[in-house]
Amino acid sequence: MLIGGHLDSVPNGGWLDGSLDVLAGLEVLRRFAGEFKGKPPVTVRLVDWADEEGARFGRSLLGSSAFAGTHSIAADRVRTDKDGITMEDALRRCGVHMDHFPDAEKERANAAAYIELHIEQGPVLEKLGLPLGVVLGTKGVERHAITFHGQEAHSGATPMKQRKDALAVAAKLALEIRNIAGKHPDAVCTMGSLKTFPGIVTAVVGRCEATLDQRDLDAKVLAQMYREAQEASRRFASEESCTVEWSRIWSIEPIPFHPRMIEFCEQSVRELSGKSQRLPSGPLHDAAEVSRTGIPTVMMFVQSLRGISHNKIEDTREEHLEMSVAALDRLASKTVDWILKAN
Repeated sequence: MLIGGHLDSVPNGGWLDGSLDVLAGLEVLRRFAGEFKGKPPVTVRLVDWADEEGARFGRSLLGSSAFAGTHSIAADRVRTDKDGITMEDALRRCGVHMDHFPDAEKERANAAAYIELHIEQGPVLEKLGLPLGVVLGTKGVERHAITFHGQEAHSGATPMKQRKDALAVAAKLALEIRNIAGKHPDAVCTMGSLKTFPGIVTAVVGRCEATLDQRDLDAKVLAQMYREAQEASRRFASEESCTVEWSRIWSIEPIPFHPRMIEFCEQSVRELSGKSQRLPSGPLHDAAEVSRTGIPTVMMFVQSLRGISHNKIEDTREEHLEMSVAALDRLASKTVDWILKAN
């Protein structure tokens, strides 16, 4: 049985996203070690996945994708951070060689189940007054880099009607994606990164680089939103006498979790809190990559105060944290029993 989480964070991130998963898993390991005197009935492994967030290079789930065999080495090795350092060079400095990523697939041997605890990072559980939730699966993601090309020109000498302003195109698209996502109840679209060139107050923007993140539970909806965003970007570029280029950073289809594992999770949550709520996950998690391999997988959520994450005010009530660790421990026991019966 695998228990997973991640210790990497995001700029100005909070104290629970990812780290709770690892520390809760450690508590489960301690309990198994004590109860079975270091020899549990099945092997229990705790995993700290590398670069779950993708904050530096925009490529999320890096470690778990290597584990799952869904890595994209050719595309990833040339990704650069804001300082122009490539992912390959950054990893090499840490003693990691990208060509060895496929070696991580060996770690799947004999893996019978995977469980993960995580803060919800959204407002649903708090709104319902529930401490814990059962995760049905993760939303699919389309993530792209978009480059808008215009013409650099003097900001004082160039009339408004004669400008080829790349930023104006990006601004229009940033507003339009709200309309695109608004057509679907569970969809979200975000332009979370924007860089302009030459980036000075006295010049019209000649090049603008942006990122677009789109998510939904339905693969057809996700494809439709991607198509509509591309069409809108070309339309706006034409209106501003500019051009636009798209490049896929990363994508993942919607991933449902294992039905039996969902049942075990729901039982564990009910036993500790009296109630349970099933919900999808909008944020990405390593559990999605694990599930893609066919390993029975499930996640448990604990309530996030104010529904806020990726922010220093990220927090969860102490009593809910304690309850979540206890519920994860029960889920682990149920999962081990299931593994033993199946073998």
